[in-house]
Amino acid sequence: MSGNRLSTPFTTAFGIEHPIVQGGMQWVGRAELAASVSQAGGLGMITALTQPNPRALADEIKKAQAITDKPLGVNLTILPTITPPPYDEFRAVIVDSGIKIVETAGANPEPHMAQFKEHGIKVIHKCTSVAHALKAQAVGVDSVSIDGFECAGHPGEKDVPGLVLIPAATRRLDIPVIASGGFADGRGLAAALVLGAHGVNMGTRFMCTLESPIHHAIKERIVSSSEDDTELIFRQLSNTSRVHKNSVSGEVVDILSNGGAFEDVRHLVNGARGRTVYENGDPEAGVWSVGMVQGLIDDIPSVGDLIPRIVAEAIQALDRAGNVSE
Repeated sequence: MSGNRLSTPFTTAFGIEHPIVQGGMQWVGRAELAASVSQAGGLGMITALTQPNPRALADEIKKAQAITDKPLGVNLTILPTITPPPYDEFRAVIVDSGIKIVETAGANPEPHMAQFKEHGIKVIHKCTSVAHALKAQAVGVDSVSIDGFECAGHPGEKDVPGLVLIPAATRRLDIPVIASGGFADGRGLAAALVLGAHGVNMGTRFMCTLESPIHHAIKERIVSSSEDDTELIFRQLSNTSRVHKNSVSGEVVDILSNGGAFEDVRHLVNGARGRTVYENGDPEAGVWSVGMVQGLIDDIPSVGDLIPRIVAEAIQALDRAGNVSE
Protein backbone atom coordinates (compact mmCIF):
# COMPACT_ATOMS: atom_id res chain seq x y z
CA MET A 1 0.00 0.00 0.00
CA SER A 2 1.44 3.36 -1.01
CA GLY A 3 -0.14 6.75 -1.61
CA ASN A 4 -3.44 6.21 -3.36
CA ARG A 5 -2.74 2.68 -4.60
CA LEU A 6 -3.26 -0.81 -3.22
CA SER A 7 -0.87 -3.27 -4.81
CA THR A 8 -1.67 -6.97 -4.41
CA PRO A 9 -0.55 -10.21 -6.06
CA PHE A 10 -3.63 -9.90 -8.27
CA THR A 11 -2.86 -6.39 -9.54
CA THR A 12 0.74 -7.44 -10.20
CA ALA A 13 -0.16 -10.65 -12.04
CA PHE A 14 -2.90 -9.06 -14.16
CA GLY A 15 -1.23 -5.73 -14.85
CA ILE A 16 -3.90 -3.46 -13.39
CA GLU A 17 -3.66 -0.49 -11.05
CA HIS A 18 -6.42 -1.19 -8.52
CA PRO A 19 -7.66 -4.53 -7.10
CA ILE A 20 -11.20 -4.00 -8.36
CA VAL A 21 -12.90 -6.19 -10.98
CA GLN A 22 -16.21 -5.47 -12.69
CA GLY A 23 -18.43 -8.53 -12.65
CA GLY A 24 -19.30 -10.12 -15.96
CA MET A 25 -23.03 -9.39 -15.91
CA GLN A 26 -25.51 -10.58 -18.52
CA TRP A 27 -26.91 -7.61 -20.50
CA VAL A 28 -24.74 -5.20 -18.47
CA GLY A 29 -21.13 -6.09 -19.31
CA ARG A 30 -20.86 -4.01 -22.46
CA ALA A 31 -18.07 -1.97 -24.00
CA GLU A 32 -18.64 1.43 -22.41
CA LEU A 33 -18.87 0.11 -18.85
CA ALA A 34 -15.99 -2.37 -19.18
CA ALA A 35 -13.71 0.16 -20.85
CA SER A 36 -14.51 2.80 -18.24
CA VAL A 37 -13.61 0.41 -15.41
CA SER A 38 -10.33 -0.49 -17.07
CA GLN A 39 -9.53 3.12 -17.90
CA ALA A 40 -10.04 3.99 -14.21
CA GLY A 41 -7.48 1.38 -13.20
CA GLY A 42 -9.72 -1.60 -12.46
CA LEU A 43 -10.44 -4.61 -14.65
CA GLY A 44 -13.50 -4.29 -16.86
CA MET A 45 -15.33 -7.32 -18.23
CA ILE A 46 -17.25 -7.61 -21.48
CA THR A 47 -19.85 -10.37 -21.21
CA ALA A 48 -19.52 -12.64 -24.23
CA LEU A 49 -22.98 -14.22 -24.10
CA THR A 50 -24.67 -10.81 -23.92
CA GLN A 51 -23.74 -10.56 -27.58
CA PRO A 52 -25.96 -12.42 -30.07
CA ASN A 53 -23.03 -14.09 -31.84
CA PRO A 54 -19.21 -14.19 -31.96
CA ARG A 55 -19.01 -11.50 -34.66
CA ALA A 56 -20.94 -9.09 -32.44
CA LEU A 57 -18.54 -9.89 -29.58
CA ALA A 58 -15.61 -8.95 -31.82
CA ASP A 59 -17.27 -5.62 -32.58
CA GLU A 60 -17.96 -5.00 -28.88
CA ILE A 61 -14.34 -5.68 -27.98
CA LYS A 62 -13.16 -3.26 -30.69
CA LYS A 63 -15.50 -0.62 -29.32
CA ALA A 64 -14.01 -1.01 -25.84
CA GLN A 65 -10.45 -1.03 -27.15
CA ALA A 66 -11.13 2.28 -28.88
CA ILE A 67 -11.91 3.77 -25.45
CA THR A 68 -8.99 2.34 -23.47
CA ASP A 69 -5.67 0.65 -24.09
CA LYS A 70 -5.56 -0.75 -20.56
CA PRO A 71 -6.18 -4.45 -19.79
CA LEU A 72 -9.70 -5.65 -20.56
CA GLY A 73 -11.31 -8.98 -19.79
CA VAL A 74 -14.07 -11.05 -21.36
CA ASN A 75 -16.51 -13.11 -19.30
CA LEU A 76 -17.31 -16.48 -20.86
CA THR A 77 -20.06 -18.25 -18.94
CA ILE A 78 -20.09 -21.97 -19.65
CA LEU A 79 -23.69 -23.13 -19.63
CA PRO A 80 -24.79 -26.79 -19.47
CA THR A 81 -27.46 -26.49 -22.17
CA ILE A 82 -28.93 -28.83 -24.78
CA THR A 83 -27.77 -26.47 -27.51
CA PRO A 84 -24.61 -24.78 -26.22
CA PRO A 85 -23.37 -21.48 -27.63
CA PRO A 86 -20.56 -21.71 -30.23
CA TYR A 87 -17.78 -21.65 -27.64
CA ASP A 88 -15.06 -22.48 -30.15
CA GLU A 89 -15.97 -19.38 -32.13
CA PHE A 90 -16.21 -17.20 -29.03
CA ARG A 91 -12.74 -18.38 -27.94
CA ALA A 92 -11.36 -17.64 -31.39
CA VAL A 93 -12.74 -14.09 -31.23
CA ILE A 94 -11.17 -13.57 -27.80
CA VAL A 95 -7.79 -14.75 -29.07
CA ASP A 96 -7.94 -12.81 -32.34
CA SER A 97 -8.98 -9.62 -30.55
CA GLY A 98 -5.87 -9.61 -28.40
CA ILE A 99 -7.72 -10.07 -25.12
CA LYS A 100 -5.36 -11.43 -22.46
CA ILE A 101 -7.77 -11.96 -19.56
CA VAL A 102 -10.85 -14.19 -19.47
CA GLU A 103 -13.29 -14.77 -16.64
CA THR A 104 -14.98 -18.16 -16.84
CA ALA A 105 -18.07 -19.10 -14.86
CA GLY A 106 -20.57 -21.91 -14.64
CA ALA A 107 -19.19 -25.31 -15.59
CA ASN A 108 -15.62 -26.61 -15.37
CA PRO A 109 -13.30 -24.40 -17.48
CA GLU A 110 -10.86 -27.23 -18.23
CA PRO A 111 -12.02 -27.84 -21.85
CA HIS A 112 -11.20 -24.20 -22.63
CA MET A 113 -7.87 -23.94 -20.85
CA ALA A 114 -5.51 -25.31 -23.50
CA GLN A 115 -6.38 -22.70 -26.12
CA PHE A 116 -6.28 -19.85 -23.63
CA LYS A 117 -2.92 -20.94 -22.25
CA GLU A 118 -1.51 -21.43 -25.74
CA HIS A 119 -2.15 -17.74 -26.43
CA GLY A 120 -0.95 -16.38 -23.09
CA ILE A 121 -4.43 -15.60 -21.78
CA LYS A 122 -4.89 -15.49 -18.01
CA VAL A 123 -8.04 -17.10 -16.65
CA ILE A 124 -10.11 -16.12 -13.61
CA HIS A 125 -12.76 -18.68 -12.65
CA LYS A 126 -15.84 -17.81 -10.58
CA CYS A 127 -16.56 -20.29 -7.77
CA THR A 128 -19.08 -20.59 -4.95
CA SER A 129 -17.19 -23.11 -2.82
CA VAL A 130 -13.66 -23.91 -1.72
CA ALA A 131 -13.90 -27.33 -3.36
CA HIS A 132 -14.71 -25.78 -6.74
CA ALA A 133 -11.92 -23.24 -6.28
CA LEU A 134 -9.36 -25.97 -5.58
CA LYS A 135 -10.52 -27.85 -8.67
CA ALA A 136 -10.16 -24.69 -10.76
CA GLN A 137 -6.64 -24.17 -9.43
CA ALA A 138 -5.80 -27.78 -10.29
CA VAL A 139 -6.84 -27.33 -13.93
CA GLY A 140 -4.59 -24.29 -14.24
CA VAL A 141 -6.59 -21.10 -13.78
CA ASP A 142 -4.57 -18.06 -12.73
CA SER A 143 -7.05 -16.69 -10.17
CA VAL A 144 -10.43 -17.48 -8.68
CA SER A 145 -13.33 -15.19 -7.83
CA ILE A 146 -15.01 -16.66 -4.77
CA ASP A 147 -18.73 -15.78 -4.50
CA GLY A 148 -20.28 -15.51 -1.06
CA PHE A 149 -23.97 -16.10 -0.38
CA GLU A 150 -24.63 -12.34 -0.54
CA CYS A 151 -23.93 -12.18 -4.27
CA ALA A 152 -26.34 -11.52 -7.12
CA GLY A 153 -27.09 -14.34 -9.51
CA HIS A 154 -26.07 -17.85 -8.47
CA PRO A 155 -24.66 -18.12 -4.92
CA GLY A 156 -24.50 -21.92 -4.94
CA GLU A 157 -26.47 -24.20 -2.65
CA LYS A 158 -24.34 -24.10 0.51
CA ASP A 159 -25.37 -20.63 1.74
CA VAL A 160 -21.87 -19.79 3.00
CA PRO A 161 -21.41 -16.00 3.40
CA GLY A 162 -18.27 -14.19 2.38
CA LEU A 163 -17.07 -13.60 5.94
CA VAL A 164 -16.45 -17.36 6.20
CA LEU A 165 -15.95 -18.32 2.55
CA ILE A 166 -13.20 -15.80 1.75
CA PRO A 167 -10.73 -16.83 4.49
CA ALA A 168 -11.67 -20.48 4.00
CA ALA A 169 -10.59 -20.15 0.37
CA THR A 170 -7.53 -17.96 0.82
CA ARG A 171 -5.93 -20.23 3.40
CA ARG A 172 -6.00 -23.17 0.98
CA LEU A 173 -5.34 -21.61 -2.42
CA ASP A 174 -1.96 -20.64 -3.85
CA ILE A 175 -3.29 -18.36 -6.60
CA PRO A 176 -4.77 -14.86 -6.16
CA VAL A 177 -8.32 -14.83 -4.81
CA ILE A 178 -10.89 -12.17 -5.67
CA ALA A 179 -13.74 -11.73 -3.19
CA SER A 180 -17.21 -11.40 -4.70
CA GLY A 181 -20.63 -10.76 -3.22
CA GLY A 182 -21.46 -7.86 -0.94
CA PHE A 183 -18.85 -5.31 -2.05
CA ALA A 184 -19.69 -1.71 -2.89
CA ASP A 185 -17.28 0.59 -1.06
CA GLY A 186 -13.82 0.96 0.44
CA ARG A 187 -14.77 -0.63 3.72
CA GLY A 188 -15.67 -3.80 1.85
CA LEU A 189 -12.43 -3.75 -0.13
CA ALA A 190 -10.43 -3.29 3.07
CA ALA A 191 -12.32 -6.13 4.73
CA ALA A 192 -11.67 -8.44 1.79
CA LEU A 193 -7.95 -7.70 1.93
CA VAL A 194 -7.85 -8.32 5.68
CA LEU A 195 -9.63 -11.65 5.14
CA GLY A 196 -6.84 -12.67 2.77
CA ALA A 197 -8.30 -11.82 -0.63
CA HIS A 198 -6.30 -9.92 -3.20
CA GLY A 199 -9.12 -7.77 -4.56
CA VAL A 200 -12.88 -7.58 -5.02
CA ASN A 201 -15.35 -8.28 -7.80
CA MET A 202 -18.33 -5.91 -7.91
CA GLY A 203 -21.43 -6.30 -10.03
CA THR A 204 -24.37 -4.48 -8.45
CA ARG A 205 -22.21 -1.46 -7.55
CA PHE A 206 -21.14 -1.04 -11.18
CA MET A 207 -24.75 -1.36 -12.33
CA CYS A 208 -25.30 1.92 -10.49
CA THR A 209 -22.83 4.06 -12.44
CA LEU A 210 -23.36 6.58 -15.21
CA GLU A 211 -21.67 4.29 -17.74
CA SER A 212 -23.81 1.28 -16.90
CA PRO A 213 -25.98 0.47 -19.96
CA ILE A 214 -29.19 -0.09 -18.03
CA HIS A 215 -32.17 2.22 -17.71
CA HIS A 216 -31.77 5.02 -15.18
CA ALA A 217 -34.99 3.98 -13.45
CA ILE A 218 -33.43 0.64 -12.54
CA LYS A 219 -30.39 2.39 -11.10
CA GLU A 220 -32.73 4.52 -9.03
CA ARG A 221 -34.60 1.41 -7.84
CA ILE A 222 -31.30 -0.11 -6.65
CA VAL A 223 -30.41 3.10 -4.80
CA SER A 224 -33.79 3.19 -3.06
CA SER A 225 -33.75 -0.51 -2.11
CA SER A 226 -32.44 -2.11 1.06
CA GLU A 227 -30.48 -5.26 1.76
CA ASP A 228 -33.82 -6.99 2.40
CA ASP A 229 -35.09 -6.37 -1.12
CA THR A 230 -33.77 -9.49 -2.83
CA GLU A 231 -35.41 -12.86 -3.38
CA LEU A 232 -33.95 -16.36 -3.73
CA ILE A 233 -35.66 -18.21 -6.56
CA PHE A 234 -35.18 -21.78 -7.82
CA ARG A 235 -34.24 -23.05 -4.35
CA GLN A 236 -36.53 -26.06 -4.85
CA LEU A 237 -34.73 -26.83 -8.11
CA SER A 238 -31.24 -26.71 -6.52
CA ASN A 239 -30.36 -23.88 -8.88
CA THR A 240 -30.69 -20.94 -6.51
CA SER A 241 -30.54 -17.44 -7.96
CA ARG A 242 -30.64 -14.12 -6.10
CA VAL A 243 -32.77 -11.50 -7.84
CA HIS A 244 -34.47 -8.25 -6.99
CA LYS A 245 -37.63 -8.71 -4.94
CA ASN A 246 -40.66 -7.78 -7.03
CA SER A 247 -44.05 -9.15 -7.96
CA VAL A 248 -42.60 -11.55 -10.55
CA SER A 249 -39.96 -13.08 -8.27
CA GLY A 250 -42.60 -13.45 -5.55
CA GLU A 251 -44.87 -15.32 -7.94
CA VAL A 252 -42.01 -17.64 -8.93
CA VAL A 253 -41.29 -18.46 -5.29
CA ASP A 254 -44.98 -19.09 -4.55
CA ILE A 255 -45.42 -21.46 -7.51
CA LEU A 256 -42.32 -23.50 -6.77
CA SER A 257 -43.01 -23.57 -3.01
CA ASN A 258 -46.41 -25.08 -3.76
CA GLY A 259 -44.98 -27.96 -5.77
CA GLY A 260 -44.69 -26.31 -9.17
CA ALA A 261 -42.04 -27.32 -11.72
CA PHE A 262 -39.76 -25.19 -13.85
CA GLU A 263 -42.21 -25.40 -16.75
CA ASP A 264 -44.76 -23.63 -14.55
CA VAL A 265 -42.51 -20.58 -14.15
CA ARG A 266 -40.64 -20.60 -17.45
CA HIS A 267 -42.76 -17.76 -18.83
CA LEU A 268 -41.93 -15.64 -15.77
CA VAL A 269 -38.17 -16.09 -15.75
CA ASN A 270 -37.18 -16.10 -19.42
CA GLY A 271 -34.19 -13.95 -20.30
CA ALA A 272 -36.12 -11.73 -22.68
CA ARG A 273 -38.24 -10.40 -19.80
CA GLY A 274 -35.13 -9.69 -17.73
CA ARG A 275 -33.55 -7.83 -20.60
CA THR A 276 -36.70 -5.73 -20.94
CA VAL A 277 -36.26 -4.57 -17.34
CA TYR A 278 -32.85 -3.11 -18.12
CA GLU A 279 -33.89 -1.62 -21.46
CA ASN A 280 -37.27 -0.08 -20.58
CA GLY A 281 -36.81 0.67 -16.89
CA ASP A 282 -39.80 -1.20 -15.48
CA PRO A 283 -38.53 -3.07 -12.39
CA GLU A 284 -41.68 -5.22 -12.35
CA ALA A 285 -41.36 -6.47 -15.94
CA GLY A 286 -39.38 -9.61 -15.06
CA VAL A 287 -36.77 -11.11 -12.77
CA TRP A 288 -33.39 -9.37 -12.69
CA SER A 289 -30.22 -10.06 -10.78
CA VAL A 290 -29.06 -7.84 -7.96
CA GLY A 291 -27.10 -8.44 -4.78
CA MET A 292 -27.90 -7.77 -1.13
CA VAL A 293 -25.27 -5.05 -1.36
CA GLN A 294 -27.86 -2.79 -2.99
CA GLY A 295 -28.60 -1.75 0.58
CA LEU A 296 -25.18 -0.04 0.72
CA ILE A 297 -25.55 1.89 -2.54
CA ASP A 298 -26.91 5.42 -2.36
CA ASP A 299 -25.62 7.19 -5.46
CA ILE A 300 -24.99 6.85 -9.19
CA PRO A 301 -21.46 8.17 -9.82
CA SER A 302 -19.22 7.90 -12.86
CA VAL A 303 -16.84 4.95 -12.85
CA GLY A 304 -13.96 7.41 -12.97
CA ASP A 305 -15.11 8.89 -9.65
CA LEU A 306 -16.18 5.63 -8.03
CA ILE A 307 -12.99 3.57 -8.29
CA PRO A 308 -10.60 6.16 -6.81
CA ARG A 309 -13.14 6.84 -4.07
CA ILE A 310 -13.31 3.17 -3.13
CA VAL A 311 -9.53 2.85 -3.07
CA ALA A 312 -9.17 5.98 -0.92
CA GLU A 313 -11.84 4.69 1.49
CA ALA A 314 -10.09 1.33 1.70
CA ILE A 315 -6.74 2.92 2.51
CA GLN A 316 -8.36 5.03 5.21
CA ALA A 317 -10.12 1.99 6.67
CA LEU A 318 -6.90 -0.01 6.74
CA ASP A 319 -5.09 2.90 8.39
CA ARG A 320 -7.80 3.12 11.05
CA ALA A 321 -7.61 -0.61 11.67
CA GLY A 322 -3.85 -0.40 11.98
CA ASN A 323 -4.15 2.29 14.64
CA VAL A 324 -6.54 0.36 16.87
CA SER A 325 -3.74 -1.39 18.77
CA GLU A 326 -1.68 1.74 19.26
